[in-house]
Amino acid sequence: MLFHTWVFFIFFAVVYAVYLPLRKNNAAMNLWLMLASYFFYGWWNPYYLLLLFGTSAIDYWMVLLMERSRSHRTKKIWLVTSLVSNFGFLGFFKYSYFITDNLNALLAHLGATFHLPDPVAYPNAMLHALGMSDSSLFAHVLLPIGISFHTFQSMSYTIDAYRGTVETERSFVRFLCFVSFFPQLVAGPIERARNLLPQLQGRPKITRQDITEGLSHFLVGYFKKVALADYLAMYVDKIYGSPGNAGSPALILATIAFGWQIYFDFSGYTDMARGIAMMMGFRLMLNFNNPYTATGLGDFWARWHISLSTWFKDYVYFPLGGNRNGKWKTYRNMLLTMVISGVWHGAAWTFIIWGALHAIGRVVTRELEETKFYRDRVPKLAKQIGVFVFVSFAWIFFRSQSLDDAWTVATRIFSAGWTNPQFPLLMAAMILAVWIYQLVFADESRVRNVLALAPVRFGLAAAMVLYIAIIAQRGTQAFIYFQF
Repeated sequence: MLFHTWVFFIFFAVVYAVYLPLRKNNAAMNLWLMLASYFFYGWWNPYYLLLLFGTSAIDYWMVLLMERSRSHRTKKIWLVTSLVSNFGFLGFFKYSYFITDNLNALLAHLGATFHLPDPVAYPNAMLHALGMSDSSLFAHVLLPIGISFHTFQSMSYTIDAYRGTVETERSFVRFLCFVSFFPQLVAGPIERARNLLPQLQGRPKITRQDITEGLSHFLVGYFKKVALADYLAMYVDKIYGSPGNAGSPALILATIAFGWQIYFDFSGYTDMARGIAMMMGFRLMLNFNNPYTATGLGDFWARWHISLSTWFKDYVYFPLGGNRNGKWKTYRNMLLTMVISGVWHGAAWTFIIWGALHAIGRVVTRELEETKFYRDRVPKLAKQIGVFVFVSFAWIFFRSQSLDDAWTVATRIFSAGWTNPQFPLLMAAMILAVWIYQLVFADESRVRNVLALAPVRFGLAAAMVLYIAIIAQRGTQAFIYFQF
């Protein structure tokens, strides 16, 4: 179910109408939100609900067993059980074909006469052993939408409970609601138990400001998705669909356009999710903070997909040692964390290379960014442009469908002819306008308060509504991060 469709508007209207009176009864409220969230997630494919429920139930019971454990060793066994189940489900559904294909390619290269079976053979063998008929067998492994998001959200609760930084949740229904909370279920932000669970344990208050701010967030996110991201996608898809036929200007423009497309698409979803939650009295964390105004790669990752960046920092980077054991181990930890982040994004070498590029860039520029010369002498705009160029180049590997396509784009950008790129001027104007807007109205800007003026806010809202109604493309393109 997509936020920017009439189906969702009808769904939310029904859910909201029932939710409002139920807020006075916490148990009834959580049951209703859990049922609504499961309906929301099962809209695409009801079979997904088995996985969502199964992983949630395992983590819930593992934490209860941890609490009852008398020894640290036993407690660790339950933690490992939770992690193995989470990574096991995630690995099978998301990475089984990637691993199998690469191992079979390696075996063929080594001259082996056998190969690993299709991953779908394993669950089918279990079904056969249970006496199921051939009509019940799977044809292929289907990637559940947003599996990485809800898996990481549930898993963070287990880890935090093991560390003793979050209290054990007694209500099974409330925990199911925490993992499946529909505004942020399929594309984040990845909420921590210490933020969302206490809100689900109370009786949310909804003020007039919550409604207006929530609607404002939703409208901005809707505009980002429908008017900007989907519009840029038409040009990006055309060029990246056949990069060998495009000249350097077209490839450069399509790469820049994709950087903004994925930002508008993903931050648009987050804005809508935060807006929906706000209208219900809940506060979700900020997930984007003008990332293309970053003055360094470290600053970029402090602004881009903040919930995931902090997740990897807390559960991967720090456990590896962080920056506590010397420069070289710090670099090792940074490299491993960023490469793992690339793997999280997708089961393809293109994502691994994308993560490795950011890892190398972060390692190379870390000490430079901390120097007085870089901080005080290099113009801020020059630093912002440098970061944007590097991030845009790395997006080539994120967007390309294969390594061959990525190599084609990366090389033809510098070698292909400078022919007419035939790009829409409106696209360039929108990108330039948004970038200037973010540079001028950054968080630390003195003129940011202008946005708080009622005439300005109403004017911008009216302009967005008119643009969506008159100019924006019609369609229901899924959000990019649904595939993760």
